[in-house]
Amino acid sequence: MTKITIHKTKTGEYLGFTCEGHAGYADSGKDIVCAAISMLVINTVNSFEKITKEPVQVKAAENTGTIECLFTQHPISESSKVLMDSLVLGLSQVEKQYGQKHCKLRFKEV
Repeated sequence: MTKITIHKTKTGEYLGFTCEGHAGYADSGKDIVCAAISMLVINTVNSFEKITKEPVQVKAAENTGTIECLFTQHPISESSKVLMDSLVLGLSQVEKQYGQKHCKLRFKEV
């Protein structure tokens, strides 16, 4: 299962997110759930860097399927908030379509 944790402040400001694990929907190379999650996450990180120029700290570990993206300045720009809202929408749709057995989205107050 892939677990995605969206980190927020008490007031609801985004601090970043962590995505870890493999979806396990199908064999490696044929796992459409893993591909969907990966595309959403990687596109969002790339958009922060290339489009909004939001300063982020990104760590990745391919062996564990972990990507962590943390904002280094607060508050983040309105454009970056929209990107995060879009990421949450996309991931919630994957979770709804394929179930929490493969994709679990959660929010953590930090």
